[in-house]
Amino acid sequence: MDNKELQGLVEKISMEYFHKPFRHAASFNPRLRTTGGRYLLKSHNIEINKKYLEELGEKELIGIIKHELCHYHLHLEGKGYRHRDADFKQLLKETDAPRYCAVLPSKAASRMISRPSPRYEYVCTECGILYKRQRKVNTNRYVCGRCGGKLVLHKTYAEPGRK
Repeated sequence: MDNKELQGLVEKISMEYFHKPFRHAASFNPRLRTTGGRYLLKSHNIEINKKYLEELGEKELIGIIKHELCHYHLHLEGKGYRHRDADFKQLLKETDAPRYCAVLPSKAASRMISRPSPRYEYVCTECGILYKRQRKVNTNRYVCGRCGGKLVLHKTYAEPGRK
């Protein structure tokens, strides 16, 4: 699918689900990385991430287009077009548009990477609770969150990859 076909699909979906014409430009934007699409407030154009079409298919693409058209039509009508607005949430329900797009399979593997293990352990001298932290804590400034007791460095772990 190219930009011309995308433009036709957006116009068709706009008439079919919203019963209003889409009078601006729709295009693929290869620079989009963290979102399926976006509606541009100043130009009223819609940009779509082509990777969603390639990896998840046309059904997901149509959902993204419907979501962006919700922003588009509400903004032009002067209604609440933001994600938190009741008008936006209502129109999403009426058109069966998704609130969020799915995670790309190519990105899902990178999300599975766990957080780095803690390098410092602090213990409270009053209640004995253990705090694991990535960064060093100024024990003169910070105290235990549970009882207000003094924190002391209990253990440090070697950082992987450093000597």
